Amino acid sequence: MTIRGRLARNTVTAVAVAGVVAIALVGCTTTGSSTTKTSKNITIAQVNEATSFNWNTPQGNLDTNGEINYITQPQFFTLDQKFNIIPNKDLGTYKKLSDNPLKVQYTLNSDDKWSDGTAMTADDLMLGWAINSCYYDSASFNDDGDVTKGTQYFSTAGGCVFQTNLPTIGNNNHSITFTYDQPYVDWNIVNPIQFPAHVVAKKAGVSTAALTKAFKSTPKGDVDNPAAANAVLTKAAKFVNTGYDATALPKDKSLLVSGGPLMVSSWTPKQSMTFVKNPEYKGDHQVKFDKLIMRFIGDANAQVTALQNGEVDAIQPQASADTVKALKAATGTKVQQGNQVAYDHIDLNFKSSVFSDPTVRQAFLLTIPREDILKAIVTPINPDAKVLDSQIFLPGQEGYEDSVKDNGSSAYDKVDIEKAKQLLAGKTPTVKILYNTGNPNRVDSFQAIQASAAKAGITVTDGGSPDWSSLLSGGDYDASIFGWINPGVGNAAIPQLFQIGNPGNYTGYNDKAASDLAVKTQTTLDASKLLDEKKQIDKLAFTDGYGLPLFQLPGIFATNDKVKGIGYFGGQTGMVWNIWDWTK
Repeated sequence: MTIRGRLARNTVTAVAVAGVVAIALVGCTTTGSSTTKTSKNITIAQVNEATSFNWNTPQGNLDTNGEINYITQPQFFTLDQKFNIIPNKDLGTYKKLSDNPLKVQYTLNSDDKWSDGTAMTADDLMLGWAINSCYYDSASFNDDGDVTKGTQYFSTAGGCVFQTNLPTIGNNNHSITFTYDQPYVDWNIVNPIQFPAHVVAKKAGVSTAALTKAFKSTPKGDVDNPAAANAVLTKAAKFVNTGYDATALPKDKSLLVSGGPLMVSSWTPKQSMTFVKNPEYKGDHQVKFDKLIMRFIGDANAQVTALQNGEVDAIQPQASADTVKALKAATGTKVQQGNQVAYDHIDLNFKSSVFSDPTVRQAFLLTIPREDILKAIVTPINPDAKVLDSQIFLPGQEGYEDSVKDNGSSAYDKVDIEKAKQLLAGKTPTVKILYNTGNPNRVDSFQAIQASAAKAGITVTDGGSPDWSSLLSGGDYDASIFGWINPGVGNAAIPQLFQIGNPGNYTGYNDKAASDLAVKTQTTLDASKLLDEKKQIDKLAFTDGYGLPLFQLPGIFATNDKVKGIGYFGGQTGMVWNIWDWTK
């Protein structure tokens, strides 16, 4: 998953699917594609500012980072509005060669190039596979997710949810074939390319060929008998893990090498980022405009004002009753609404001394005024909305209704201050909550929880920060309020949240039964068995006091009458899901 104003639940190597005011510029006439001429730039607003050009790390797993990755890096597939998987032939092809063992081959087009003119090859695919397979890792972890011995090379937001043998390279160094150790339910949403191998190799101090040689010659990691770390892999992994993190435009332009339809050209911190066409990109997904200006505007009202003033062409603000009312009253504005595959929640930190006692966890959760939060934030937009009662499923998804009947969520249907006091038995714990102080909805949720908990003798302290997402993995809090957004397909988000030691398991949740089930979901091909495993995890999460889901997030897109082609999409890639269809 991904964080959007919230985090994104990752799909391992799948698309990551995830602001301020600037005037849309008008450029000179150029050829936008082989068939469309344009002289226009498009300006959009985003809630969160970018923090990294690598969305696939625990600290970089933010919606904006994911959306930037989506439009600037190669994708073997995209999703349509109904979350159908659409192969992207601009990049190449992929196909399943066999079921037993599961073999999948990815082939790049012979003329694929990175934006700096370097040819894309199987070296790039090998790097992508190495980043996401954890093939070389020999690390052992404690319950807090810390390495106790051995080596962990690449740190990904979703952790390691699939394993394969060492891939084979073919087709004149343009294809790679994975042979999976066991069946993998989400094989068709694995995207084994993210960064250019020639850039990563240079940062590791070696040639591209030497980096690939290191991948081929380094043995598979053995947790029981860990070998000494490989020096080349260590340097490459260190760079990939942190080298793409940024707060301003990098001086080293190799960090901006693109394999998608757009490439970053400038970044004014706290204001905007500008993208131009990748001159080496070919195919149906070439964009039909000159530049994209992404403005960072955290406040929804400011986004609306920017749209009304003509300073931006499109916005995707946090939905609220005031926002919807203002947009519908605006002249020349097209408003699109829908649900997102995303939800707000409060999670308890299992590494916190406060919540080491399960009765304290239960007592605190009994004070969470979920119905009041829903009525204040969501009901004015969607009168039919209900409190979310699952940690796994969303309303309307198969399994939601059945899971809710049995997962124990009914224990928290209503606030029960008296029962909370009984469980506390005189204890007066202090709970520090992390949340985004720049998000009005999160502020409202925090204040509602703080006031309600106080009635049970629980002191809730303000751990909020505008830099909340970078603090999630640090664990210096007792609970956190934020939102997960799903990619809309696949099951890789499950171990990300519930597997012990997974980099995306920010809470340190450590139920072994839930962890084992989370891992098992990745290899369960029988749909009914997979559904049952998800329901079991859902029930364990409520039993353990993992936290509480609050509500499914409503979504809203708004555009002026100059830009065309932006359709509503409730998934991880947000508004940019079909950026190649946009015109102005």
